[in-house]
Amino acid sequence: MSRAPVKTARLGWRLVRTEPARYAANLVLWTLIWVIPIVPGLITRAFFDRIAGDDPAGPTIATLIALVLGYGVARIATMWLAMWNDVHFMFRLGATLRRNMLARIFELPGARALEESPGEAISRFREDVDETEETVSWTADMVGMTVFAVIAVSILVSVDARVTAFVFAPTVAVVYLAALARRRVRRYREAAREATGKITDSLGETFGAVQSIKVAGAERTMVGHFRVLNDARKTAMVRDRVLTAMLESLFWNTVSIGTGLILIVAAQSIGSGAFTVGDFALFVYFLGFVSEAVFILGLFIARYQQATVSFARMTTLLGGAGPDRLVERHDLGLSGPLPEPQIGTTAVEPLRELRVTGLGYRYPGSSNGIEDIDLVVPRGSFTVITGRIGSGKTTLLRAVLGLVTPDSGSVTWNGEPVADPAEFFVPPVSAYTPQVPRLFSMSLRDNLLLGRSDADARLQEAIRSAVLDHDVDAMPTGLATMVGPLGVRLSGGQVQRSAAARMFVRRPDLLVFDDLSSALDVETEKLLWERLFGERNGVTSIVVSHRRPALQRADQIVVLEGGRITAVGRVEELLATSAEFRRLWEREG
Repeated sequence: MSRAPVKTARLGWRLVRTEPARYAANLVLWTLIWVIPIVPGLITRAFFDRIAGDDPAGPTIATLIALVLGYGVARIATMWLAMWNDVHFMFRLGATLRRNMLARIFELPGARALEESPGEAISRFREDVDETEETVSWTADMVGMTVFAVIAVSILVSVDARVTAFVFAPTVAVVYLAALARRRVRRYREAAREATGKITDSLGETFGAVQSIKVAGAERTMVGHFRVLNDARKTAMVRDRVLTAMLESLFWNTVSIGTGLILIVAAQSIGSGAFTVGDFALFVYFLGFVSEAVFILGLFIARYQQATVSFARMTTLLGGAGPDRLVERHDLGLSGPLPEPQIGTTAVEPLRELRVTGLGYRYPGSSNGIEDIDLVVPRGSFTVITGRIGSGKTTLLRAVLGLVTPDSGSVTWNGEPVADPAEFFVPPVSAYTPQVPRLFSMSLRDNLLLGRSDADARLQEAIRSAVLDHDVDAMPTGLATMVGPLGVRLSGGQVQRSAAARMFVRRPDLLVFDDLSSALDVETEKLLWERLFGERNGVTSIVVSHRRPALQRADQIVVLEGGRITAVGRVEELLATSAEFRRLWEREG
C-alpha cells in the first residue's frame, strides 16, 4: 500500500505545540530526573575519598548521608510529578490525534468517509496513536539524557579523558546499529499493524453476521479463515518482536563490552596511582546510567521509525487532507460541563420545491453512476425512484444528499443553491434511511433517540407511524430492549421500521428512504404508507422502491436505466409509455 511521505519531526513538533505548557513541564521534570543522579555520584566519590584518606578535608560521613537522604526525597517527588504530568500530556496528545481523525471522517461525504476497513481504522485509532504519543513523550527523555551526558562527560573528562572515551564509545556503536536497522524496523512494524487490522476487521464482520454464518453452515469455514489471518499476524508480529529483541540484545551487549574495557582501563589507572578510590567509584557509578542512556537512545531511534509508520497510516484516514490536519490544536472539552449535541440546521425555510439539475457522478475507477439527472420534487409529494439493480437509484440519493460529491450539476432548495448538501440535508431539513439501516448495540429507545431528549409522546408517535408499536408492546422490556450489535436481536423488518421511527422522531421536512420496505410484507408496507400520509400532513418523501404499494401511491415515478432517467409519471401513464416500467411492474405481479 502506497503512503504519502510524512515529516515525522515536523508533525511531532506540531503535536507538541498543542500542549506547550505540559511539554515544557515534561522537559524540566524529566531533565531533572536524568540530571540529579549526578549528585549521589559526586557524594559517592567524596565518601570513598574520605574513608580512603584521599580527601580528609571533605564533608563528614554524617553530612554525606544526609545529602543522600535529601536526594532520595527530591528524586521521589520529582518522579511523582513527572509521571503525573506525562500521563496527562500523553492522554491529550492521543485525544488530539483521535479527535482530528474522527472530525475529518465526519467531514467527508458519508458514502466515501472511510475507505479503510473498520479493523484497519480501529488499529490506527488505537495502536498508531499510542505509538505516536509515546514517541513524542520520549523526546523529553532525550533532552534530559543529552543534558546528563554533557554534564557527566565534563566531570569525567576532568578526571580522565581516556577512560571517559571508553564510557561513551558504546553510544556511537548503538547509533550505528540502529541506523542500519531502521528500514527493516519500519517494514516489519507496518506489516504487523496491517495484519492486526485484518484480524480486528474479521472479528467485527464475523460478530455482525452471526445469523448469516449459521444459516450458511459456514462456521468451520469462518474459523479456518480466521486461523489463516491469525497465522499471518503471528508471523508478522514474531518478526517485529524478534527484531526488537535482537536490537535490544545488541544494545546491551555493546554496553557490556564497553563496561569490561572501562573496568580494565580504570583498574590499570588505580594501579598506577592516577585514580583515587573515589574516582574509580564515580566511574563505576556512572556506568549504570550510561548503560541505561545508551539503551534508551537505541530504543528511541527504533521507536522514531515506528512513529513514522504510524503517522503515515493515520494520514490515510484523512481522505486526501494534508498530514498537518492530524496535529491541529482544538479545545478537547476536558473540563467544565459536557457540551450539548448540536441537532440539525437552523434558519432553513420550509420546503416548497427541491430541484435537481444536471446531476452526475461516477464512482472512481468505474463506469457505474448517474448522468445528467433532472428532477423536481414539490412539497407534499411522494416521489418513487425505481429501476433495475445497478441502474443508479442509490447513487442518485447519495449524490443529492451529499453522501458522495457529484461530478456535475446542482441541487436547489426553494430556488436557492445548496452549497454543501452533506451539511444541509440533516434533521430537521431531511432524514435518510439507507438500504441497510444501522442500529447500535444499545437499547431500542437509545437507537431511536440517539442522544435526543424528546418527550415520550413524540417518540410514541414516531413508533406508531413506523408500524413498530405492536412489536414494541410484544418485547418483554419494551423500549429498553437491547437490540444487540447491528440490531441482530431484531428481525430485518423490525430493523427497517426502527430506522423509519428514528427518522420520524426528528420531524424533518424531507424524508428519504432507500428501499425501506424490502424486508416488509405487503400488508405491513401498506399500513406504513397509510400512516405516514394519514398522520403527517404535507410530508415530502423520496423513496427508492420497486414494490407495488409504493408505486401505486406515488405522485411521480422516476424510472432509471443505466444511470439516466428514461421516464417520469404515474403508474397508469408509465404502463402505457415505458417498456422498462412495464417489465418492472410485471416482475412484481
